[in-house]
Amino acid sequence: MSRISAPGVHGAPTDPRQFKRFAEFYPFYLQEHSNAMCRRLHFIGTSLSLLFLIALVVTGHLWYLIAALACGYGFAWVGHFGFEKNKPASFKRPVYSFIGDWMMWRDILLGRISLNDKR
Repeated sequence: MSRISAPGVHGAPTDPRQFKRFAEFYPFYLQEHSNAMCRRLHFIGTSLSLLFLIALVVTGHLWYLIAALACGYGFAWVGHFGFEKNKPASFKRPVYSFIGDWMMWRDILLGRISLNDKR
């Protein structure tokens, strides 16, 4: 199982606004999620968001959109502020962070990223 990229890979910038492409941003995004509990909370929040988005499509009830956003961001922010002790990159790069959430969720599902190891 692959480990998360080490901080400062190839002198990468630490301000997420400096990244020009998502491919440059994703290693930074992963280093910002080195705490296993933070990754678990992201995975739970993203999974619940997906379920609520499916419910939105099936029922058309906009309440499910609100629930999807609350779960996605709520679980992630608890992970960052409570366990990772950093600010979510979504404050500075919301689009790249949104994509990163789904990429990390996929990588966890595929076993590329562990929910157990610290690094």
